[in-house]
Amino acid sequence: MRKARPLLLVEDDSVDAMTIKRALDDIGSIDSMVHLTNGEQALDFLRSKANDLPALILLDLNMPKMNGQEFLEEVRKDQDLCSIPIVVITTSEDTSDIQETFAQSIAGYMVKPIVYDRFVKMVETIGDYWSLNVLPRR
Repeated sequence: MRKARPLLLVEDDSVDAMTIKRALDDIGSIDSMVHLTNGEQALDFLRSKANDLPALILLDLNMPKMNGQEFLEEVRKDQDLCSIPIVVITTSEDTSDIQETFAQSIAGYMVKPIVYDRFVKMVETIGDYWSLNVLPRR
């Protein structure tokens, strides 16, 4: 049996990160999660041979140093990383953000709900995707 690959959360807001982690724990959908706070850290993590590639990346758009859109552009240019599914989780409902991220071949775009029960439902949908998806091996 192969080792479960982690989920990578790239989110600068500690409250949102804690809420996502709590929701994943509540639905029992996660074995391991790596949380990083900006795109630069996430790229360093992904490019390090010491780390397993994640099964899925959950990505916020509005972050310091390297925002989500810049991160997406870098990941999609990298042959070793471009096949990792990425789901954007953000507060932005801006049409241009949605169009630009889908142009980078994201797997999904979800707007963060304010009500925790809806947040759990959103994360449950992502958890189902993550657990049922067939992924390439590294």
